[in-house]
Amino acid sequence: MSIEFANESGVEVPAELIIEAARFAIVAMDVNPAALLSVLCVDEDTMADMHVQWMDLPGPTDVMSFPMDELVPGGRPDAADLGPAILGDIVLCPEFAAQQAKTAKRSFDHELSMLTIHGVLHLLGFDHADPDEEREMFGLQNEILDAFYAERHRLAQQQRQSDRDARLLSNIGFTGDPGATDVPPEEK
Repeated sequence: MSIEFANESGVEVPAELIIEAARFAIVAMDVNPAALLSVLCVDEDTMADMHVQWMDLPGPTDVMSFPMDELVPGGRPDAADLGPAILGDIVLCPEFAAQQAKTAKRSFDHELSMLTIHGVLHLLGFDHADPDEEREMFGLQNEILDAFYAERHRLAQQQRQSDRDARLLSNIGFTGDPGATDVPPEEK
């Protein structure tokens, strides 16, 4: 899977977190692992222009999605593998997202993760134009977001344990070198 990221917003954003959230959502939705995705962060003026041009709505918004190859989650098991496809583009507006996060009493990082997952779902054909669609899309978005955080938490715990193990082993003189005796110097 290839995810291109560009930040033209003038706002510092956690690029790796955004990419990680996008990758997690794509995998969770069983999209072809060779799919291509582009994520672009823009300023409010650029987002407002895009919002008018593509949605005929005034002012900036938090996220817009532009699907390319109209992929769907999973696909049919008997369908031929279409190979790599362009999932599409997600455009985020960090300034707008920061204001939205503050109003909702959420962190900026959380807001960007949520909006990225939201954007991926739009690329896969999900929408929230009517109450049933909204319930389905936001329910799925929250499931993926919860699983994303659970996986990040698990990996962080695993890293902390690995770091503790490495410190413990270095404190007792274990080098991991098969040719070394791994006996502490005071015992030699």
